[in-house]
Amino acid sequence: MDQHQPREIDSEVEMIDLPEESNDKSRWSARLSRAMLNAQHSERRRSWRIAEIVGMALLSIGVVLLIFNSVRMILNPAPTIKSRIVIAPPTPATIDDRSFISLSHPLAIFQGHDGFISLAWSPGGQRIAAGGLDDTVQVWDVQTGKRLLTYLGHTNDVEAIAWSPDGTRIASVSRDATAQVWDASTGKRLFFYRNQHVALFSVAWSPDGTCIAFGADDGTIQVWNVITGRHLLSYSGHRITVKSIAWSPDGTLIASGGLDFTVRVWNATSGKTYLTYAGHKDVVTSVAWSPDGTRIASGSLDMTVQVWNATTGHNLLTYYGNAALVYSVAWSFNGTRIASGSSDSHGNGTVQVWNVNTGKRYVTILSAGIGISWSPNDLLIASSGLASPVKLWRVA
Repeated sequence: MDQHQPREIDSEVEMIDLPEESNDKSRWSARLSRAMLNAQHSERRRSWRIAEIVGMALLSIGVVLLIFNSVRMILNPAPTIKSRIVIAPPTPATIDDRSFISLSHPLAIFQGHDGFISLAWSPGGQRIAAGGLDDTVQVWDVQTGKRLLTYLGHTNDVEAIAWSPDGTRIASVSRDATAQVWDASTGKRLFFYRNQHVALFSVAWSPDGTCIAFGADDGTIQVWNVITGRHLLSYSGHRITVKSIAWSPDGTLIASGGLDFTVRVWNATSGKTYLTYAGHKDVVTSVAWSPDGTRIASGSLDMTVQVWNATTGHNLLTYYGNAALVYSVAWSFNGTRIASGSSDSHGNGTVQVWNVNTGKRYVTILSAGIGISWSPNDLLIASSGLASPVKLWRVA
């Protein structure tokens, strides 16, 4: 064959057996690879297990902390914040009770039948009258404590009394459905009216001393001229019992509070409603005009005394210092202080005296009763209660 001719190559592939030594090396190499791979898998499984253990530990700690906080909240609950609603105050009223005088020993006690519902100081300051559960009105001399007169004209509880502006007469109304006016010195009856068997609960004199207004259990109010005996006006603005009446200092308006939770201010001549104040949440038991006639204070069984503008009805201050039902409110003659009488469910009466502009409390009188009246010189307060005699307290 020519040496330059291409060599013919067989197309079959032959399997060539490696020598014995080459096969041993290959097997060791494969085993080593498998061992390294198994080690890597073991390392990964170990890492996953450690991560799983750590995660479970953290979860357990979280559960323990949650349980701890829950138990702490149960044992030490957060304080409840109670909100109080004051009707449209122009500025927040600051009630400062950090320092005040507490009284428990009266200057004087006027003996008589216990259980006086109503109380009034004479305009001259020399006498005090009180009406009570024994159907009588009793009059005492302030200086001596001597009882001067007992009026026996009523046949049921005497709910309200009022001195005439000149101090010569007393008007009294009763559950016996009568309104009576009588001489404060002799007890002689000067005027008598029976209200068709409907109990009467409130009475007030006109500033000129010619008329009285009285409120009834059926929500009506009547105005009578006690000099002529002429009926002048009937007012029916309330839906139910009229508990308190107060005539404005200028004689043009009358304010009345009742069991319908409202105070109504109305024209004393026409009977037309001038203003309805609905700031209280319970029965209005007492109303009182400021001496200048610009404001009205009203006390209620909602345990507040509210002072408001008599023209607009705008709330000026709400006093929350009474911790019980408020039954009486009285304005000092100089117009700077208000006294309020309250009683709890056990009949314990307390009187508080406070600044009408700021709500700061000056005096707390314990075991005083619920009926209150200022002396004309603003130095003393007389109090009475359902289970208490008439007591005098010095507050200035």
